[in-house]
Amino acid sequence: MTLNKKIVLLLKRKKLKIAFAESCTGGMLSSAITSVSGSSKVFTMGLVTYSNQAKTTLLKIPLKIIKKYGAVSVQCCLAMVNNLSKISKSKICVSITGIAGPKGGSRQKPIGLVYIGIKIGKKVVVNKYNFKNKGRIFIQKQTVKKTLNLLVMLIKRDS
Repeated sequence: MTLNKKIVLLLKRKKLKIAFAESCTGGMLSSAITSVSGSSKVFTMGLVTYSNQAKTTLLKIPLKIIKKYGAVSVQCCLAMVNNLSKISKSKICVSITGIAGPKGGSRQKPIGLVYIGIKIGKKVVVNKYNFKNKGRIFIQKQTVKKTLNLLVMLIKRDS
């Protein structure tokens, strides 16, 4: 069984709802879940907050967080997942922000740097990953795959 099907099944079984706020994956994670039949029972929303303006307007991320730490930071990822939780009222929320390339990287924030935030109830984890720079689509797909794997593990364990 694929990871996305497994997640939808687990969420249905546990009667849980999930929501996503994606940046560098551009909706790929939402697409992976909504491609599963029956996902409407568990999926509340997927926001693609690609620009800083979308992050500040839709997710109410304080501009000072983005100015001080950058949109690709643990602080921004944490604010994204916490604010998504308030907006969506979902038990499980996921935020993703990163640099998929091919441009935009730096020494401090290389292409392939991604933060994944997951909130289940009141418990929040933000993980940092450095995916190999094998191109934009590769980084996006790796991010979605890593997120799905984390979700399966955390849903089984924490809910």
